[in-house]
Amino acid sequence: MIKKFQELMQQNNFDAYIIPTADFHNSEYICEHFKSLAYLSGFTGSAGTLVILQNEAYLWTDGRYHIQAQIELEQTGISLMRHGLPGVPSITEFLDSKLKDNNTLAFDGRVMSTEFVLELKNKIKSKITLVTNVDLINGVWSERPKLPFSIIYRLDSFFSGQSYEEKLQIIRDKMTEYNTDMFILSSLEDQAWLYNLRGNDIPHTPVFLSFTIITLDHTFLFVDQNKINLVIEKYLNDKEITIRPYSDIYDFLELQKIRNILVDFKNINYQIFSSIYKNNKLVNKQNPTILLKAIKNETEIKNTKLAHIKDGVAFTRFMRHVKTSFQNKEEISELSLSEYLKELREKTEGYVDISFNTICAWKEHGAMMHYSANNETNSQIKGPGFLLVDSGGHYLEGTTDITRTLALGKMTEEMKLHFTTVLKSVIALSNAIFLKGCKGINLDILAREPIWKLLIDYKCGTGHGVGYLLSVHEPPNGFRWQIVPERNDSSVLLPGMITTNEPGIYLENKYGIRIENELLCVYKAENEFGEFLGFETITYAPIDLDAINPRLLTPQEKNWINEYHKMVYNTLSEYLDMDEKEWLLKTTREI
Repeated sequence: MIKKFQELMQQNNFDAYIIPTADFHNSEYICEHFKSLAYLSGFTGSAGTLVILQNEAYLWTDGRYHIQAQIELEQTGISLMRHGLPGVPSITEFLDSKLKDNNTLAFDGRVMSTEFVLELKNKIKSKITLVTNVDLINGVWSERPKLPFSIIYRLDSFFSGQSYEEKLQIIRDKMTEYNTDMFILSSLEDQAWLYNLRGNDIPHTPVFLSFTIITLDHTFLFVDQNKINLVIEKYLNDKEITIRPYSDIYDFLELQKIRNILVDFKNINYQIFSSIYKNNKLVNKQNPTILLKAIKNETEIKNTKLAHIKDGVAFTRFMRHVKTSFQNKEEISELSLSEYLKELREKTEGYVDISFNTICAWKEHGAMMHYSANNETNSQIKGPGFLLVDSGGHYLEGTTDITRTLALGKMTEEMKLHFTTVLKSVIALSNAIFLKGCKGINLDILAREPIWKLLIDYKCGTGHGVGYLLSVHEPPNGFRWQIVPERNDSSVLLPGMITTNEPGIYLENKYGIRIENELLCVYKAENEFGEFLGFETITYAPIDLDAINPRLLTPQEKNWINEYHKMVYNTLSEYLDMDEKEWLLKTTREI
């Protein structure tokens, strides 16, 4: 497929072509229509960029996918560029070294972030021609899926806790503060949050394809009008929101003149930028909606805790099923267990969808951080080993993300050492108390230190923000030890933010261990030294004591585990039958 694409490039006199894993909105998760990179390369990870030259091809991806990409790119002729490792050039550095004067670099500007393209133009020293308005994929992908269609639905104020009007006023106040009279909002999650609407255009991310333009006295929503039923049409009309066709956005922007426009170069595509930059003044600031959305209101916090209780009940039943099935030597596999867990969630009141494709990884598959089982890779669960299960659910009350690593069969001392060390990392970050103003980058080492002491590291962040019936990965909060410019996850941590805590150990061809809870940032105290914050753990599910070496734990760490398990039992037991309660009581026993 790459060779066919390269022939098309040669016909168009393109020396290089860039294909990111992205849609028109710079979304992390994308629908089938935009999976051009996967179609051409076979790489199925959620983050990657393919650079195709006339006789070569290269794929960049981050540490979460290094092992997976190595496997999926075999025999494709595509060279893997392990982003983040020493000696690996960035895409701009690479293109700067490859492109010569009079060469042509092409891409579809609708799927490229403005920030990335401006960096390219700034750093490539050769006098090249840039073609930014060509979607060459259609020339090789004859059966490309159409853009998705899903009916938009409303999230009641009982769940959202804040009206569209209240959110809009805060945004307009921000626009005034920045001396702007127009705001272009492209992020799908931010728009869904603003309108208190949800959709199903992207698998497991309840959003709808749209653009929003806000002026000081009007709001325009660009969306496929067939997705709007009479109820939603009335809702939008009552809010005085003008509905325009999705594809009209660029023509509309071309007509704007002498405007002061608030934009976020990270979050608008280059085609939008090209439509407005000549005739208007652009104010490049982070979307104000990003921070507003990340700080959950009281209703969202209360509801999210309820979602975690529901999810914890389902996951506890799942853990019991796995443990008893293994002990009874029943036939179970990665795929069958993933389906069983999904069915448990589906039976839960208020369930909407899973929040991402379940990672159910047995033994060496667990070393691939974002492994996804299929019919070819599906492993039967036999013999001793670790089963890593990373999963989550969307409920009307919120979104969950939980990982547990289950010990099945006899554990070696090394396995217990690694599992206990990961648990120590989880505890250390959970217990953090810090001055207001700290970022995740200030706290990440708390989680990494126990693992670093073993001279081991994990090639990803320690945690990410979580949305409210939105994307399971939500900016701008997160934990990582060094800033990654393309990932917006290094903001100041503030009360109301929810961030995952998921350190891990991954040994290629052996196993992976990850334990993940969600942490709610909370106020602790204020005195003459400042305001202090901390975390409340809001994930409720047992941690497998069968993989722990208690001798490696301090009394304080043992106390944390015992107190956490007491909370889990007290929170979940009323929703379980007698057999399930008995199993949970044993599983959350004191150590």
